[in-house]
Amino acid sequence: MQSTTTQKAILIIKHGALGDLIQGLDAYASVRAGFPDAHIALLTTSAFAPLAVKMPWFDEIIIDQRASFFNLVATYKTASQLRRQWDSIIDLQCSKRTANYHRFFTPSLTNWYGTATGCSHPMPDFTGVNNQQRMCTAAKMAGGIIVEADMTWLKADITQFELPKRFAVLIAGCSPAKPSKRWPSHHFASLANILTRQGLTVVLAGTNADREAVDSVRENAPDTIDLSGKTNIPMLAALCNQASLVIGNDTGPVFLAAKTGTPTVMVLGADTDPDMSAPVGAQCSWIQKVPISDITPDMVIERLTSMKAL
Repeated sequence: MQSTTTQKAILIIKHGALGDLIQGLDAYASVRAGFPDAHIALLTTSAFAPLAVKMPWFDEIIIDQRASFFNLVATYKTASQLRRQWDSIIDLQCSKRTANYHRFFTPSLTNWYGTATGCSHPMPDFTGVNNQQRMCTAAKMAGGIIVEADMTWLKADITQFELPKRFAVLIAGCSPAKPSKRWPSHHFASLANILTRQGLTVVLAGTNADREAVDSVRENAPDTIDLSGKTNIPMLAALCNQASLVIGNDTGPVFLAAKTGTPTVMVLGADTDPDMSAPVGAQCSWIQKVPISDITPDMVIERLTSMKAL
């Protein structure tokens, strides 16, 4: 597909991770609002393609293997995609890799919005700016109209879990590469027991990679329901959307929960700058202590109470 006089062609680059991909939802929607008739494509990784293909703002999902530049076959495929006649390329990843894409693969006359040296539309300094706002600013620079993403596209049936009307979701895991982002399992267990005493059913959610963390919570909070590894992303979104509240670490599912509008609290340690990486949503908050273990269950309960979530 090539650009014509009647249809613009726009490429958005966003590789991940999941939390960053979710923080970009308003930006994607804003680009579509500004260019309702354009052919808009997303360049992302294979891990997020099943989610991206459900998003209503894209006409095409392009997989980037992010292979070594010495992998000539993969590099040629990526270069070929970037050399298509895009009217604009909006780089929401702004990484060393995407800077090299601009430098080596992209035609010089392409409108490139990003931080790559020499690009046609350099972004301002985003130090201390939340990632959601940063990506929306980039979308506006490229001609987007700022809107809030409609989340009704992300639906799934979770009736098979037979959950009660009032339940809380705890997300005790996080990326295996960053175990220091994990709030201690015994704190999650204590919080689960407090919520149970207040009449809430507590559900533990996450992926199979979170098994160790989830099992540690259940050792001291056996009344919890373990759904970790049993939900895909749309089901997790539905779970969070129907929950009374969500508490979790700095991890993608918590950003997703915040975006659904459910009262959400993220617990943060030294690895996260909340000015740039706090979740965004209608009813979300965060608590940070260094070390993260200094955050107590009572602090979380107090925050939820101040949010009128309890």
